[in-house]
Amino acid sequence: MVKENALLWEVTFWEFFWITIVLAGGAAYLTGRAVARSWSSGIQLAVYMIMLTAACRFIHFALFHGTLLSIQYYIVDLIVLLIFAFIGRQVTRAKQMTTQYSFDYQRSGAAGWARKT
Repeated sequence: MVKENALLWEVTFWEFFWITIVLAGGAAYLTGRAVARSWSSGIQLAVYMIMLTAACRFIHFALFHGTLLSIQYYIVDLIVLLIFAFIGRQVTRAKQMTTQYSFDYQRSGAAGWARKT
């Protein structure tokens, strides 16, 4: 396949979709869940996403002849993975708060909680 070199992906859109969004995005979501279950901070989750983004860039490099050390595409991948990770963390945290503190909190949407009145 011919590289597209778009603003958001270096390889073709489908390679970006399957590797960054589906594969690494799924791993980022699960990492966000794990961080929420251990009641760790968002900073720790961000550090994990920096490492996962490096692995994602390596997969682009090794399988699809992408650039390994490209700041632009590294930042794009990092932002995508941070979004997935913090969504996973927030959804899990909302479930934790409403389950463990059900006497004080109730669900407010898929990723939120509110005090009972």
